[in-house]
This record gives sequence, structure tokens and C-alpha cells, in this order.
Amino acid sequence: GDFCPICTLPIPFRMNEHSVFNACCMKRICAGCHFAAQKRGIDDCPFCRTPLPDSDADMLAMTRARVAKKDPTAILTLGQKYFFGDLGLQKDMKKSIDLWTEAAELGSLEALYCLGLAYMNGDLVQRDEAKAAEFYAKAAMQGHAQSRNNLGCYEGRKGNYDRAVKHLLISARMGHKSSVAAIKMMFTNGNATKEQYSDALKGYQEAVEETKSHDRDEAKRLGY
Repeated sequence: GDFCPICTLPIPFRMNEHSVFNACCMKRICAGCHFAAQKRGIDDCPFCRTPLPDSDADMLAMTRARVAKKDPTAILTLGQKYFFGDLGLQKDMKKSIDLWTEAAELGSLEALYCLGLAYMNGDLVQRDEAKAAEFYAKAAMQGHAQSRNNLGCYEGRKGNYDRAVKHLLISARMGHKSSVAAIKMMFTNGNATKEQYSDALKGYQEAVEETKSHDRDEAKRLGY
């Protein structure tokens, strides 16, 4: 998973619900640090102190400026904007794939995941589960929890339960709740042991504890 660049703690899944993504520096700031900055009267980006964009056009300009500098996160983000048709852009699936491919080549794990998802679903390209698994594996080997979870689910669907559990245990220990649920279902169906489910649950709980902080708890309590 991602780590907040300010407090350096891991950001809980789902990251969009626990953090704010700023286009100025392409950093994902946890809700706790964002909340703490606002308490101190900082209305700009808490990380780079750049004024936050006032419009979609400003955000797109910031993103393109980072793309021009070959920032892999910016290239990934622009691909996502083309995929959803955000920031006033027309949906362009081919453009998304091209941008994600470039971002992946520059080291973006999230781009590898997006490519894996595209091939697994067959929405943007011809469906190819084996190729999707290759992208997931590349990202998972470098610490991408969602890719590791998806790889475990892929192996489970193929009936490779031992391999599936190994993948899902890793992602569960990274704080991925869906991985725990998947192992629980496999245990219920006789495809995983009680010990494996217990290990997954314990690892998940320990990972969640590592994401906690006073500022995050306060932000959550106030509904931030």
C-alpha cells in the first residue's frame, strides 16, 4: 500500500476514503495529516505548500505539467482521467492504456495493476486472464497489495488453492480486508485451514493497528 509522505504511516484501504490526492505534487496525504494541516490554518497542499487548484482546468494543467516531467504517478493519473472522462476530457480508452503502459515502464505499480484489471475484465482490450496475471504478479512482487489480492483470487478460481492462500495471506498481512474474507470463504469450503484463516485475521488486524494515529482517529471522529 501507499504511505503518507508526512507522517510516513501506511494509508488504510480503501485509500480514497482515508486520504486526499493532490495534483500539484502527485502525493497522497492521509486524512489525519490533511486534517492536522487545516487545524493549523494551512489551506494549501500540506506537503509542497502549493495552492490547491480551483477548477478542473487548473487540476488538469497541474497534471499535464507533471506528465511533461515524466512523473509516473502523473502519467497514471492522466490515464485514469481519460478512462473516466474526468476534468473535461473525452473518454479515450486507448489513450488510457497507452498512458498506463508508459507509467508502468517508469515504475508505477498502480499502472501495472490498472493494466492487469483491463486485461482481466476485457473492457479496454481483448480479455486475457494470463496476461492480467502477469501484470498483477509484477506489481505484487514489488508490494502492491491489491494486485496480490487479485492474484490470489485468480489462482483460487483456477483451483490452485495452495497458491491462492499464499497470495491472500500476504495481502491480508498488508491490511487488505477482502483477502481475509476470501480466505474465510476458502476455509468454509474446505480449501484452506483454520490456522491459515487465523493467521490471515491476525495479520490483517496487526496491519490495521499500524495505520492508526491520533490525528487520523480525530479526523475520523469528526467525520473528516
